Amino acid sequence: MEIPRTEPAFVADEKTMLAGWLDYHRATLMRKCEGLTPEQLVAPSVPPSSLTLLGLVRHLAEVERGWFRLEWAGEDLPYLYCSEDNRDGDLDDVSVDGVDEAFATWRREADAARAVVAGAALDDVRPRTRRHVGEPLSLRWVVTHLIEEYARHNGHADLLRERIDGAVGE
Repeated sequence: MEIPRTEPAFVADEKTMLAGWLDYHRATLMRKCEGLTPEQLVAPSVPPSSLTLLGLVRHLAEVERGWFRLEWAGEDLPYLYCSEDNRDGDLDDVSVDGVDEAFATWRREADAARAVVAGAALDDVRPRTRRHVGEPLSLRWVVTHLIEEYARHNGHADLLRERIDGAVGE
């Protein structure tokens, strides 16, 4: 079954437009992973890189949580996969045993992020709570940054998927 992906509206208010683009990029990542075995999802790209599709899913779950829940909403939550001792745990510590958990976690974090966006205005500003503590941060910046983050990593996912099975496309 193909992952549904809705084109963002050509005419909409800014919040609807940005939320649409973010969901579009989320669906794009899921399409890149669709139909692959756990072994394929954890297959590294090209040595010396250890980048994998599952690592990207975990990384983007971590990014969603970090920006929307920890930084914006100020929730007191632990990181999902990273730690002070292993800042790249989301990308590096992948295994076939963690595939279902990683996708469930990613879906949960994306849903939580959608709730944050639905409950605030793009112009809302809050003080940062993690790095650069106290500096102002707008929800517009957070949403735009996540679009950029997904777009960049979807480019990586394109290359990974093509290397795995030759599949190309949006």
